[in-house]
Amino acid sequence: VRDPKGRTTYEFVVDLTNEQVEKCTEFNNGQPGLAGDEIIESDDLLRSNEDLLAAFAKRNISMKDVVFYPFTSGYRDETDLPSKRRIYRPYAAVRKHPKDNYYAHHIDGLVITVDLDSFTVEVEDHAIIPIPPKSGNYDPEGIKSSDNVPYFPDGIRKDLKPFIITQPEGPSFQIDGYQISWQKWRLRVGFNVREGLTMNMVEYFDQNRYRPIFYRAAISEMWIPYADASPAHSFKNAFDAGEAGIGLLTNSLVLGCDCLGEIRYLDGVVNNNQGQALLLKNAICIHEEDIGLLWKHTEFIDQRVQCRRSRRLVISSMITVSNYEYGLYWYFLQDGTIQFEGKLTGSIAPGAYESDKPPVSGGIVAEGLYGPHHQHFFNIRIDWMLDGMKNSLVEINCEPIPKGPQNPAGNAWTAQETILKTVGEARRLHDDKKGRCWKIINSQSKNHVNQPVAYKIIPSGPPCYPLCDEDSCQGRRGVFARHHIWATKYHPEELYAAGLFPNQSPGDDGIVAYSEKHKNESLVDSDLVTWYTFGVTHIVRPEDWPIMPIETCGFRLKPYGFFAGSPAIDVPPPVAKECHGETCLKH
Repeated sequence: VRDPKGRTTYEFVVDLTNEQVEKCTEFNNGQPGLAGDEIIESDDLLRSNEDLLAAFAKRNISMKDVVFYPFTSGYRDETDLPSKRRIYRPYAAVRKHPKDNYYAHHIDGLVITVDLDSFTVEVEDHAIIPIPPKSGNYDPEGIKSSDNVPYFPDGIRKDLKPFIITQPEGPSFQIDGYQISWQKWRLRVGFNVREGLTMNMVEYFDQNRYRPIFYRAAISEMWIPYADASPAHSFKNAFDAGEAGIGLLTNSLVLGCDCLGEIRYLDGVVNNNQGQALLLKNAICIHEEDIGLLWKHTEFIDQRVQCRRSRRLVISSMITVSNYEYGLYWYFLQDGTIQFEGKLTGSIAPGAYESDKPPVSGGIVAEGLYGPHHQHFFNIRIDWMLDGMKNSLVEINCEPIPKGPQNPAGNAWTAQETILKTVGEARRLHDDKKGRCWKIINSQSKNHVNQPVAYKIIPSGPPCYPLCDEDSCQGRRGVFARHHIWATKYHPEELYAAGLFPNQSPGDDGIVAYSEKHKNESLVDSDLVTWYTFGVTHIVRPEDWPIMPIETCGFRLKPYGFFAGSPAIDVPPPVAKECHGETCLKH
C-alpha cells in the first residue's frame, strides 16, 4: 500500500482464515507496481495540464484527438528514486476516429512525467517531429483503406476452409479444483497478481508412485530494455511483473481464438489498488494439442513400422501490457518433457522520425514511423524437488578429446560434468561452442544404471544477452539478465529476480543481491532454487507492423536419467478414423 502524503510504502501480511493483519512492514525505498485505477484517474489531470495543451497547440493537435497510453518511468537519476515520488511516463498519440490504431500516429519529442503522489505533471519538450500520417489499422474494414499500411484492397482472405478440432469423448485430463491430472502428470495451478500463472507440485507417475520434479515454478520477472538513445525513449525499460503485474494484466480468454479445441478454463483472482478482490473469468486455459510425431522406427530387415503421435497438455494465459501481448504457455509432454514458451505479439512501442533523420536504433515500418529496437528477457524461478528435497546443480560442457592415443582418429569428444558447489559458483552463461547446459540431480536417488536421476535445462532458442552498457541506468537495473542461470538455496522471501520493488528502482536488489549475500552457501544436496533467463532480441522490421506475428522464446526441462528408458514407449498407436483425399492410409 502506498501512502502518497508520506511517500512511503507499507507491506501487509494478512491472515485470511482469521481475518487479521499478521505483519506490517514499512519501506522507504520501495514501491509496489502501478495499478490500472491509478492510470485511469490521472487521465483528466493530463488533459487539463497547461504545458501539455501548449505543446499540442505548437503541433496543431487538439486535445480531443489525443490518446494517452501508459509506460513505466524507468530510472533516469536520483529524482526518480522511489523514496522521493511515485511516477509514470505516458506517451501520447493522435486517434483519427474511435476505432483508429493510435500507435500509428505517435506524438514524439515529449517526455511526460506524472507524479501520482502530488498529482502533478511535468513536461519536457525536446523536439517537434511530424505526426506519422499513414494509418495502421488491422480490423477487416480498416485494412481495405488505401491510406493504410499494409493495404489489402480485397479485405480479409476468403480461401480458408473450416478447421475444427473435436474430442467426442472429451479431453484426457481431469480437473479437481486447481489440481490437474493428465495421463501420468499431476500438478496444481496457482495464480496471483504479480506472477500470474504458477505451476506447483509437479509430479510424474512412475514406478508405481508419483515422483516429484519441482515444487513451484513461475515467472519471477520480465524485463524489456529499449535501444533508442533519444530523450523521449532512452528511459524505456519495463519490468512487467514487478512494475505492472502479470496477473493483473491477464486477459479473459476467448474460445476459438486464444484457445482451440476441447477447452476447460480456470478463473484467476487478483486485487485492485484499494485491496478489493477482482475475479478474472477464464484467465487460465487448459487443453490438449496434437503436435505431430512422437517417435517412429521402420525395421530394415522386414519393414515393420511402429510410430506414435505426440500429444501435450497445455496450460496457458495471455496478458496485455499496454502495447504488447504475451502468451504464457506451459507444456507437459508424454516423453516426460516440461516446456515453457513465451509468445510475443501485439504492437511495437513506436516512435516518429523526421524524413532526413532516419532512426539509428530502430526499424522503419511506415512513413515517419519506426519501432525502436529492444530486447525481452524472462526469468523463471524454479524451486526444485527432484525425487526429494536434496538436489544439486551440474554444468555440462562438450569438450574435444585431444588427438592422440585416446583419440587417434581425432573425432572423439566427451561431455564434461562439473558440480557447481556454491551459490557464488552458480552464476553462469551459455556457451554454444561447448553445447553448455545444466542439469539438476538427486545424488541420493539412483536410476537403473546407478546414476543420479536428473532433469536438464535446455534453451528453446539462441541465448539472449543484454546489449545496453552495464553501467547505464538500464544495465544496472537488469543485472539478473547478465547470467543465464543463477542458483540459490530456498529462502522464502527471495522470489523475484529484480527484487521485491523494481518500480523506479536504481537496480540494487533481486537475485544479484541474493547471490552475493549467500555466495558461500553450499548448493550440494540442498533445497535448490534455479533462476533461468532467456529472451529475444527484437530488431524491428516492416512485417512487425501493425500487429506483430508471434515471436517465441523459452526453454525445456528434459529427463536425463530420471526414467529407465523412454517413458513414451507405452503411448498407444494412432487410429485414423476419418480422412479426406484421394489416398488415405488406414492404420
